[in-house]
Amino acid sequence: MPYNSTLEVQRETLNVFFFMQIDILTLFPEICRAPLSESMMKRARENGIVDLRIHNLRDWTKDKHHIVDDAPFGGGQGMVMKPEPIFAAVEELRGASGDKSTTENQKSKIILMSPAGRRFNQQVAGELSRESHLIIICGHYEGVDHRVIEHLVDFEISIGDYVLTNGAIAAVVLVDATVRLLPGVLGHELSAEDDSFSSGSLEAPQYTRPAEFRGWNVPDVLLSGNHAEIAAWRKAQALRRTRENRPDLLK
Repeated sequence: MPYNSTLEVQRETLNVFFFMQIDILTLFPEICRAPLSESMMKRARENGIVDLRIHNLRDWTKDKHHIVDDAPFGGGQGMVMKPEPIFAAVEELRGASGDKSTTENQKSKIILMSPAGRRFNQQVAGELSRESHLIIICGHYEGVDHRVIEHLVDFEISIGDYVLTNGAIAAVVLVDATVRLLPGVLGHELSAEDDSFSSGSLEAPQYTRPAEFRGWNVPDVLLSGNHAEIAAWRKAQALRRTRENRPDLLK
């Protein structure tokens, strides 16, 4: 699919200076389509900040049955995703995006969602948010032919130490966490800086109206108007929550 010139005009109108293109390659496009068409993701797409395209990997097969997997050499359980459609899809998408770069830091970055990959966290999301084009491959079955990992993929990424039915669900998590860090996506530019994990700890407790609910009161300091005391209270509470829920972050 060629570059969308309508988005270019839209970004100029809205004074959007940063733009990211994301292509997701999956056997289950509908798993990605619904959650990435709502809320902030929807607004980011409408405002021309991100051009998100979800593709069915079977579109790059050449046989009449659209086969994307085969039995593993050497025996074993399950099926392995074949390299041919994956390489064909990535090469076409890179060409369609105008990526003719030969330098590692300028070309489109290829990500494979895999339980064997680097653990995804806020830091990794921040690193990916500085890329201009991501192509995300969603693994399935027993994984992909290792030649894809050796000769095509830049990053293998896992969202946790567990195994999902397929990588499409994990891809949605990665895209959402990454896109919300792009300039102009969140309603307040400092919102992402206050998120849990951004400062190395969890976020402090939050309260809103009413000040009293079923006999439970909002802490007095939050009603005091003393911004220095509020900031100190939030820092202390953030550390307390981190010690209780995620002590590993304090190491």
